Amino acid sequence: MTADPLDLPFDLQVDAPLDTSHGGSPDGPLEPLDVSVVVPTYNEAGNIRELLRRLGAAVASAGLTAEVIFADDSTDHTCQVIADAASSTPLPVVLHHRATPAGGLGGAVVEGIARSSAPWIVVIDADLQHPPELLPELLARGRSTGAELVVASRYAAGGDRSGLAGGYRKLVSGLSTGVTKAVFPRALRGLTDPMSGFFAIRRRAVDRAATGEDGLQPLGYKILLELAVRCRPSGIAEVPYAFAERHAGASKSTVREGLRFLRHLVTLRTADPRARVAAFGLIGLSGFVPNLALLWLLNGPGGMHYAPAEIIANQAGLLWNFLLVDSLLYRLRRGHHRRSLRLLTFAAVGNADLVARLPLAALFMAWGGLAAVPATAASMVVVFAGRFLLVDRWLYRRRAERTPAEPVRLEAPLPDPTP
Repeated sequence: MTADPLDLPFDLQVDAPLDTSHGGSPDGPLEPLDVSVVVPTYNEAGNIRELLRRLGAAVASAGLTAEVIFADDSTDHTCQVIADAASSTPLPVVLHHRATPAGGLGGAVVEGIARSSAPWIVVIDADLQHPPELLPELLARGRSTGAELVVASRYAAGGDRSGLAGGYRKLVSGLSTGVTKAVFPRALRGLTDPMSGFFAIRRRAVDRAATGEDGLQPLGYKILLELAVRCRPSGIAEVPYAFAERHAGASKSTVREGLRFLRHLVTLRTADPRARVAAFGLIGLSGFVPNLALLWLLNGPGGMHYAPAEIIANQAGLLWNFLLVDSLLYRLRRGHHRRSLRLLTFAAVGNADLVARLPLAALFMAWGGLAAVPATAASMVVVFAGRFLLVDRWLYRRRAERTPAEPVRLEAPLPDPTP
């Protein structure tokens, strides 16, 4: 029977080192740190002791000072194991258990980073598929090249992804890497493994994104993609590594996580208003499919008259459009109204353009001297632009005040003293 981490005899939200006899104190480490190691965990009890042992050895061999921050979403006894293991490692260990795992693994990493103190932050999984011994090399590469992001890559020359279990996971990994690089060709230039979960990033790069207009909006387990796109690090370097087999426990890669990754990809891509306009238009075009299908059913032989059939069919297209817009395009801007009110407002705006197009087309023909077809096309462009602005700037406007659904922002950015 496993222990409930919420019943442990210490406050998991204090976020101070669990053991103060190895260089830590309730107020933080006594000496300046070179690196903060952030480890997101979800039911990784079998890996914690070996991870800390190897991290401690790697840090000591390179003469570095470090802290380890566990950002934990576990439902088993992982928290207890971390608390016990903290007493036998020379590294200060901070445990932050999240009662609500918002944003998945990516959200855990961001909350761990917010509790870090060093100028360099290394993110590493707990399952030991990422070799902790590579940590000093990541930092050395960043310092020697001046890069703000150093990624441990399975796909760089000398890297190896054989630790991926089976051909299916290798196929998924390769496809997701290819799609991501195609969607963000500039932001990911020079990065062979944007899906990596093992990397080092300078604090100043994270602070730029965290205090910007959009902040950090983690979703799922591909946090490197979030940081690379939103932080826009000055310089990217890579260190090849062999992706090992999992030490203990089960993989967290599931179909659900795959779907979250796709949603995250859409959210990142449509953060640019120009991309959002294009996505809005494509979603609108896709609405013709349910519209025409229902019209065909209603207006078939012995069916309804065309006019009421088209009015009803148009609602099917609008519902389709709303579901995609609300769940994908404006997933992070849904706090103003209830879902039912957003749907009614979206439908009202969508139906209004049917009424607006006819007089606009007539106006273009009468005053502009346009023929019927170009006048209709011009009216559609004007109505589309108006509908997009109403939806983007009003229905899904940015909230002025922070709520739990808004982007996570780091507080009190620290200066980066590292040259």
